[in-house]
Amino acid sequence: MTARIKIDFVSDVACPWCAVGLGGLLAAMERVKDVAEVELRMQPFELDPDMPAGGQNTVERLMQKYGYEREQVNANRQRIAQRAAEVGMPMRMSEDDRSYNTFDAHRLLHWAGLQGPAQQLALKKRLLRTYHHDNQDTADAQVLLQAVSDAGLDVEQAREVLQSGRHAEQVRAEQARWLEQGISSVPSIIINGEYLVTGGQPIEVFEQSLRQVAAQAGG
Repeated sequence: MTARIKIDFVSDVACPWCAVGLGGLLAAMERVKDVAEVELRMQPFELDPDMPAGGQNTVERLMQKYGYEREQVNANRQRIAQRAAEVGMPMRMSEDDRSYNTFDAHRLLHWAGLQGPAQQLALKKRLLRTYHHDNQDTADAQVLLQAVSDAGLDVEQAREVLQSGRHAEQVRAEQARWLEQGISSVPSIIINGEYLVTGGQPIEVFEQSLRQVAAQAGG
C-alpha cells in the first residue's frame, strides 16, 4: 500500500542551501514513489526581510552577517554551488552577485500554491534559478513576471497579484506561524507535521526519512 505523506518545505528563494535541499528532496521523492505519494507544499520564510531596494552585494552581506573573511565566504559559496549542481539546481557564483528582497516572490508562490502543488513547485524552481543562476532582482515585477511565464503560469493573473498587494497578509501570517513553531533556519522540511529535517541534506538522508515515515504509516 502506498503511504500518503505531506511535506511542508519552509524556505526562502534567497537561500542557496534551500535549492540544494529541494533538489535532494525531489530526487528522494522519486526514489520512494513505490511506497509513498508525497504532497509537497512550499512555505514562506524571509532570511532578510529588511533588504533594501536594489539589494546588497552578497559577499559583503555574508561577511557582515557572519563575520567571515572574503576568502571563506567565496569558498563556502563554491561548495554550495557544487552541491546544488549535483541535484540539478544550477547556480553561478561571482563577486558581483547581489542579494534581493523576496517578499513579492513569496506572494506569487502563495498564489501558485492555490492552483496546485505542481504549479507552485514549477514557480519555486524557476525563482531559485532566477535568483541563484541569473541573479536577477526578485523585488522587480518584470523579473517576477518573466519567472511566472517561464514556469508556465498565467502572467496576467500574476501581474494583478503583484499590483494589488494580494496575499501579503497570508504570507506574513504563515511566516509568523513557522517562527512560532520554532523554525529559525532554512530549509526546514516538516514531514506529516511531526518530523523535522533541516538543511541541504544528501538525497539518501531524505530518502531514509521518507521511507521510515511511509513504513510507520503503513504499519
